[in-house]
Amino acid sequence: QVQLVESGGGLVQAGGSLRLSCAASGRTFSSYVVGWFRQAPGKEREYVAHISGSGGSTYYADSVRGRFTISGDNAKNTVYLQMVSLKPEDTAVYYCAASTHGIATRPASYNYWGQGTQVTVSS
Repeated sequence: QVQLVESGGGLVQAGGSLRLSCAASGRTFSSYVVGWFRQAPGKEREYVAHISGSGGSTYYADSVRGRFTISGDNAKNTVYLQMVSLKPEDTAVYYCAASTHGIATRPASYNYWGQGTQVTVSS
């Protein structure tokens, strides 16, 4: 089992930056694929990015590629999501999740979820 806690959300102006953190306790992240998802009010949960257990491979949704960077620190058992050039449409609750198998872009593939952190981008 793994427990996930997100932090780093907040209110930022368009064009600004935030770095989200996802800290894990329990098993190490190297055993999982770790993904970031987001959910805006009235919308379905949306895939953002994921990183392989080894940290060697990263993947992004088209909507964030080039603006967001996912990275991991196995020593700290933490995965980060660096977000730059933020847009109002990036406003959502951001969740990190851990998966042992399945298609990494699908929420149903993830076994463990954090509680989420709110990101609000003002125009």
